[in-house]
Amino acid sequence: MDNFTHSLVGWALAETGLKRRTRFGTAALVLAANLPDIDVVFGWVPWPPLAMHRGFTHGLLGGVLLLPPLLALALWLWGKRRPAPADAPQLHLGWLFALTWIAALTHPLLDLQNIYAVQLLSPFSERWFHTDGLFIISPWLLAILGLGIWTARRQGSGTPAMAALASGAVFIALNVCISALAWQAPEVDAPYANPDRVFASPQPLAFWRRDVVWRQSGMITFGVYDPLKRLTGLTEYGKPIADNMADPRAFAAAQSAPQPRKFLAWSQMPMARIDGDGRCTMVTFGDARFTGSVLSRNFSVGVSHCKSQF
Repeated sequence: MDNFTHSLVGWALAETGLKRRTRFGTAALVLAANLPDIDVVFGWVPWPPLAMHRGFTHGLLGGVLLLPPLLALALWLWGKRRPAPADAPQLHLGWLFALTWIAALTHPLLDLQNIYAVQLLSPFSERWFHTDGLFIISPWLLAILGLGIWTARRQGSGTPAMAALASGAVFIALNVCISALAWQAPEVDAPYANPDRVFASPQPLAFWRRDVVWRQSGMITFGVYDPLKRLTGLTEYGKPIADNMADPRAFAAAQSAPQPRKFLAWSQMPMARIDGDGRCTMVTFGDARFTGSVLSRNFSVGVSHCKSQF
């Protein structure tokens, strides 16, 4: 999810009353809710689980268990060096630990909801987990959280913030159920597919609609699922497109440079477009989750290779 959403979750937790447990309570919750995204500055490190976004720092070990205590200690040391306002809560290291752990847990749980997925078991497993419950920026969830925070601050009560968090959880659960139906739609109805991987991306405003993409026997197919129009089947789907990943030229290009290797380690439904005149070949790797006429986003990396004339 976007960092604004993560921040609002931390802020809403603070407004439930948790901010009064210790000095820097709100800061601990908001910062910890964003903490796993610190991996964006470690793309250069030689350890792949840390260099990959949504890898180690988003896992249960790195992001939930190990990083929060470091933030808690940093806030505690900072507080010890700064005089506290007269009306500030007492600085409490135990509560700083608790608040950072609570907020940090919300980050992978939220990121789990979209098709970008997370490696929850990193570094022990490279498996990606996803529920496809939310678009990367959900205006509906933002509205729920924002309204709860505003009302809580206006009323001076934690009840609206608790209600917003509970409503957000119900909203996510509803969307996960819709995505579960969307995953099954290509199998139980036309085109009666048997996919080995399927993603169902919610649309940002029409949250009940899903842009579905699946892979079967090296072929990629795009479709649309709308439970208001058809509960068990797709409302539309296109013709299968070859992903070209079995082509020897794609295999050679994938091994030829660090960029495609890193991209393919992150990509979960890779595709390759191969262009060339026989002597020179350009292989462009993309991810079917973010390409095509339905999923109109495009993340790609290209590799060129020319045969020697000698």
